[in-house]
Amino acid sequence: MKRSLFLFALLVLFSTAGMAQKKSKKDYLITIATDQGTIRLVLFEDTPKHRQNFLKLVEDKFYDGTTFHRVIDDFMIQGGDPNSKDNDPTNDGAGGPSYTIPAEILPNHKHIYGALAAARLGGPMNPEKESSGSQFYLVENHEGVPFLDGEYTVYGQVIDGLAVIDKIAEQPKDYRDRPTTDVKMTVTAKKMKKKKITELYGYRYED
Repeated sequence: MKRSLFLFALLVLFSTAGMAQKKSKKDYLITIATDQGTIRLVLFEDTPKHRQNFLKLVEDKFYDGTTFHRVIDDFMIQGGDPNSKDNDPTNDGAGGPSYTIPAEILPNHKHIYGALAAARLGGPMNPEKESSGSQFYLVENHEGVPFLDGEYTVYGQVIDGLAVIDKIAEQPKDYRDRPTTDVKMTVTAKKMKKKKITELYGYRYED
């Protein structure tokens, strides 16, 4: 009897482990719509804290009406600050949802062209490299920005609309690198089969 119970427990354990390792066949396609064009991206599954937070903010429509408030040609475009919704451009870059996210910096996620990464406070004020609760940037440099690898959490990748990133980065701007004309965004998430995402945009998931 004891042997039977032991074997049953092992069977349950292995079955549960197998279920935990099974990857979903679906993913969320993120769409960032702007008056300069549409950007589509996916979020990495191995940065779950950033992924979950981003999806929650999208669901709450937190990003809708925010702007790309800091753009640097041949570097990156940054957005996601709720302060950018108001009429005071001087406070852009200082806002967020009043919390930070623990760093999920992984060696396999690099700052390549189109990478999605979390902005954060730098220097001794943030030794743990915790991410902003909402602000993010998209890498615009076509060669990538490898000097940021290991310093900021990369948690997604643009799979369509790279030229739109270039277009936004080239917008006229002031001395704060803020576009002189607001580049507002509306962000949505749609669950799709990974196979469909690959067919439409050529993005290939790791097995």
